[in-house]
Amino acid sequence: MPPSRYSNSPEALVVGLARTGNRDAFAELVRRRQSWIRNLMLRCCGDTTLADDLAQKAFLQAWRKIAQLRQPRTFGAWLKRLAVNTWLQHLRRNDALSHTGEQDHDIRADTSGMSIDLDRALAMLPNDVRLCIVLSYHEGMTHPEIAALTRLPQGTVKSHIRRGTQRLQQLLSAYGNTPHAEERR
Repeated sequence: MPPSRYSNSPEALVVGLARTGNRDAFAELVRRRQSWIRNLMLRCCGDTTLADDLAQKAFLQAWRKIAQLRQPRTFGAWLKRLAVNTWLQHLRRNDALSHTGEQDHDIRADTSGMSIDLDRALAMLPNDVRLCIVLSYHEGMTHPEIAALTRLPQGTVKSHIRRGTQRLQQLLSAYGNTPHAEERR
C-alpha cells in the first residue's frame, strides 16, 4: 500500500479521523499496522493464508467498531484485542476439538537438520498454549495482561507459558545436536 496523505501524521490524529468514518485515515492505519497484525495471526495459526484471512477479519472488525474507541492513543492495544478475539472466534468455530491435546510429533521424523524453525514448533503446540506463548514472547505482554485479554485464569496462563516453553525447548533441541552446532563448540 503506498503512503497516504496521512503517512506523516501522528497515529492518534489518524485514529481520530478514522473514528469519524474517514476511509483514507483508516487505510493509513491498516498500512501502518497490517504487518504487525498479520505476524501476530501467523504466530497464532502457523498458516500464511489463514493469517491473511484472520488479519483481514480483524481489520474489518476494527472498521466496524472504530467509532466506539474512546481514546485514540489506545488504538494499538484495542486492535490487538480485536485480533486475538478474531483468533479465538476462529478456534471456537473451526477447531473446537481438533487441538485439545498436545500433539506428539517427533521433530526428527518430520524434518532433517536445521529446517525446523520456531513457527513450525509453535504450530505443534495446542492452540491455547500457543496463544499464551505468542502474547508473552512475541507481544511482550505480562501474565495479567494475557489473562485479561484471553479471559483465562492467570494461573492457567502461567502454566501454559511454562509448559509451552518447555515443549518448545524440546522441539528445538535438535538445533543443539547438529554437526554445525558441534563445530562451533
